[in-house]
Amino acid sequence: MVSSQKYSNLPAYSFAIYFNYFLTMKQILLALYLLLGATSLSAQKPTKATFPDGSPIGTWFTNNKKVQLSQLGKAYILTDFGVKQDSTLLQTEAIQQVIDKAAAQGGGVIVVPKGTFLSGALFFKPKTHLYVAEGAKLKGSDNIADYPKLPSRMEGQSLDYFTALVNAYQVDGFTIAGKGTIDGNGLRYWEAFWQRRKENPNCTNLEVSRPRLVFIWKSNNVQVQDVKLHNSGFWTSHYYQCNNVKILDAHIYSPYQPVKAPSTDAIDIDACNNVLVKGCYMSVNDDAIALKGGKGPWADKVPSNGANTNIIIEDCEFGFCHSALTCGSEAIHNRNIIMRNCHVSEASRVLWLKMRPDTPQLYEHILVENIKGQARSLLYVKPWKQFFDLQGRKDVPLSYCDHISLKNIELTCDIFYDVAISEYDKLSNFTFENFKVNSKNPAIDKSVVQGFTLKNIKVNDKIIE
Repeated sequence: MVSSQKYSNLPAYSFAIYFNYFLTMKQILLALYLLLGATSLSAQKPTKATFPDGSPIGTWFTNNKKVQLSQLGKAYILTDFGVKQDSTLLQTEAIQQVIDKAAAQGGGVIVVPKGTFLSGALFFKPKTHLYVAEGAKLKGSDNIADYPKLPSRMEGQSLDYFTALVNAYQVDGFTIAGKGTIDGNGLRYWEAFWQRRKENPNCTNLEVSRPRLVFIWKSNNVQVQDVKLHNSGFWTSHYYQCNNVKILDAHIYSPYQPVKAPSTDAIDIDACNNVLVKGCYMSVNDDAIALKGGKGPWADKVPSNGANTNIIIEDCEFGFCHSALTCGSEAIHNRNIIMRNCHVSEASRVLWLKMRPDTPQLYEHILVENIKGQARSLLYVKPWKQFFDLQGRKDVPLSYCDHISLKNIELTCDIFYDVAISEYDKLSNFTFENFKVNSKNPAIDKSVVQGFTLKNIKVNDKIIE
């Protein structure tokens, strides 16, 4: 409130001037206050998280709450239904009966208690779950006859193949939990594979009969948490045509010595949408995380194939593996892929883009950031010619990698840029930013990429431009 008495001796026109001046200054100060306040609030407001293509990352990806045993319904403890703690006694039928009983009674969780239980292929039904208690082991049979052939999916093909130890087909809400172990008991399968390779170095992976450890197909809202997935005979965990899959704090392992466990990929994501892999440890004798989806000269036209979209891998530790993250070798389209805040210790490659010359491929909007550790190669992009087959197609399909970004990398490696493409591979819009790399081979050929941005790239203490 302005006091008029203070200005009572001034002429009327002078009073008006002072009064208007006062109001003007007040308005200016108020405007500055509002502007500064808005700026401050804007600075404090977090930037909305987005996928590499700019689309928002939904809150589903930030909710990492674990599922509690009590949330999974009635508990069906195996030993309460006549299943024995005996590592030498095959009890597939008895365990399956418990699963079927739970399903018939409205669902529930099959609990593997402390001890070792030997089994062949098990099939979970709608509203059933699996809980492997700490100190418990669900051990797979090493006899392939205990895994019947059924319609399945392997290496980018829909075909009849051996079932896994744990199978869930169209089981929405399926959960695997507990701190126990699902063990594939794979040694016999590995030895058979290497014997076959000795007889025929060009044999395919499917020539030796081997089961996967976990196969989940056409199931939505899946959660795998805390469990140890060890010693698989073939791929360790395979998710096909699933939506909303979370893999949290799993420990996935198969050996690379003294006997290598061949093609034991830790996590195979095959034509899936919305996948979060968080807090996991992976050390396997093949790719840690492989994005699949189909292969062949007309793979993009096959209804059973598909894209992987919206995949986030974060806060993970990678031990020995052929690559931490691989696109291919059976993939047609991967979009919005993020790997971040991870440590790599024994990987041959951090990011591997397999360019398959007999398959049309599109790898786009991929971000790898905040990676530390050691690997042979940081980025590996080369044609993947194993089992090349155009199946009579006259032209060679083209493959594309577009909008590939690597940021905030601290790595010791042999080759930080291991790229050698063919005329059928098209690379565009690559970004390297904030590298601190020590490499035996610091060379980089930017000419193979159309639109290559380098910002603050330091290799062997020298800036590369």
